[in-house]
Amino acid sequence: MILIDLFLTILKIGAFTFGGGYPMIAMIQYDAEQHGWLTQAELVDFVALSESMPGPLAVNMATFVGMRTYGVLGALIATLGIILPSFIIILIIAKCFEIYKNSKAVKGIMFGIKPAVVGLIGAAFLSVGRTVFIPNGLQAFSFTDITLWVFFGIFVISAILAFKKVHPIFVIIFSAAAGIAAGYLFKIE
Repeated sequence: MILIDLFLTILKIGAFTFGGGYPMIAMIQYDAEQHGWLTQAELVDFVALSESMPGPLAVNMATFVGMRTYGVLGALIATLGIILPSFIIILIIAKCFEIYKNSKAVKGIMFGIKPAVVGLIGAAFLSVGRTVFIPNGLQAFSFTDITLWVFFGIFVISAILAFKKVHPIFVIIFSAAAGIAAGYLFKIE
């Protein structure tokens, strides 16, 4: 029963999320918390980890949720659930696209989907950001300890990426090293 629920939940996420892995974060977070598969903190940790690993974010996340839920079989079921809708949709689109590519309805659908994708990415950003920066809520929020340095680090990295051509691998390696150093300096658990 758990495997069927896992498959159908991940299949739903794969079928109704457009725009790649980032919009899926919000849906995976909601469903994983509702089912008790992951906590919000675990999801944030895994998003950070999966961004530095090869492979699509959505597939990595679904596989991780499946593994945490029901081991290797759960990982296989969840991976199949996240890939299957895209596979079927791409086959149908490839077959029909030449016929309908100039259709006003198709153009309208694509125009309408774009803001929804941006909204889902924004929701995931806010949710993950809230967990990372203000895990105890706004009343406990202050620029003390590590929080100030994290904001400063994000600002510096964003500025460097905006004005210089730096390979993302270097940013990931630098950020990982800075995180390790911060862990030792600030006694992060």
